[in-house]
Amino acid sequence: MHEAFVYDGIRTPFGRFGGALAGVRPDDLAAHVVRAIVARAPGLAAEAGAGIDEVVFGNANGAGEENRNVARMATLLAGLPTSVPGSTVNRLCGSSLDAVMVGSRQIATGDADVVLAGGVESMSRAPWVLPKTERPYPAVDLTLVSTTLGWRLVNPAMPQEWTVSLGEATEQLRERHGITRESQDAFAARSHVLADRAWADGFYDDLVVAVPGVDLARDESIRPDTTPERLAGLKAVFRAAESGGTVTAGNASPLNDGASAVLLGSAAAGDRIGREPLARIAGRGASALDPQHFGYAPVEAANRALERAGIRWSDVSAVELNEAFAAQSLACLGAWPVDPDIVNRHGGAIAIGHPLGASGGRVIATLTRSLERSGGRWGVAAICIGVGQGLAVVLENVTSGAGSR
Repeated sequence: MHEAFVYDGIRTPFGRFGGALAGVRPDDLAAHVVRAIVARAPGLAAEAGAGIDEVVFGNANGAGEENRNVARMATLLAGLPTSVPGSTVNRLCGSSLDAVMVGSRQIATGDADVVLAGGVESMSRAPWVLPKTERPYPAVDLTLVSTTLGWRLVNPAMPQEWTVSLGEATEQLRERHGITRESQDAFAARSHVLADRAWADGFYDDLVVAVPGVDLARDESIRPDTTPERLAGLKAVFRAAESGGTVTAGNASPLNDGASAVLLGSAAAGDRIGREPLARIAGRGASALDPQHFGYAPVEAANRALERAGIRWSDVSAVELNEAFAAQSLACLGAWPVDPDIVNRHGGAIAIGHPLGASGGRVIATLTRSLERSGGRWGVAAICIGVGQGLAVVLENVTSGAGSR
């Protein structure tokens, strides 16, 4: 078996729903990060990307302009040789983290030396769909269904408790774990403060590539003036407050548009890429449970990834946990023996945004850069996934500044 390494990771700024990136097709967003990450690899750029063995992209929707295998479309639109193959994976919110895992396994088995992984989502441009009728010429009304987020066209054989909304599922999760509204709002405010600070400190300058023709220099959903007190004034969305509702638009991730890309390679691929590796993919983990408990699935996924990496939580110096909801994130942190201060040091999805198919690539790229800058040795990237799944990856810092922890 061969070891797989992260050589680079980038993303676009994440735009708000209906915001600055709403006018850009998702396949164009994907092509942009493909083009940009190839340009940052001197060896690949010299051959116009011909040195890439495979492109694997994640996408959660697939019903709109990103249909027909967006990975392949992105490589063609980016100007890569037609000989570079591409495949699209869909594991909903975890799609681009899954793409990284798929690519790393291709390298581990020797099927590839260089894999470009990533993901894309335009939640603004997700279409409405109209189901086909079972009979022609029906004399009844038909309903357009939004494909932006959540369950749609649900099979009636599914138990109702499985198909509750993501927000209601989160309300149930926070009830089980005793998570208060106050702790959720404090966690959400922290996300905005840290994201704003990271941008101001230049942390994201080399991680984020602007989209040509779009006036968006940084993530559009960050609100630097957010405080727990302001968030406390928002109404609960999925349950009325008098019924115990605590999940609001402020302590949940927003709807977003964006794309991410991660360049993976074997140890021997450095010359072909023209860069030194940044981190080794040391462990991978996947888990699943009842669909309505989706927010807790990263707990076991990360534990499995750590076991496969041969390390413990006490060895970990940085964690990137995608913040689908504050309550969901707090439930996971309560289950891990980890210092909350090492989690999402540069902000999380509540502030930065959660374009479903792109978020896994974001957490991997951010974790890689965080380890490089801090000198920490081990890090965990984890994400929860609708319909009851979780994914996690353990990275080992292999840069010259890597420390013992």
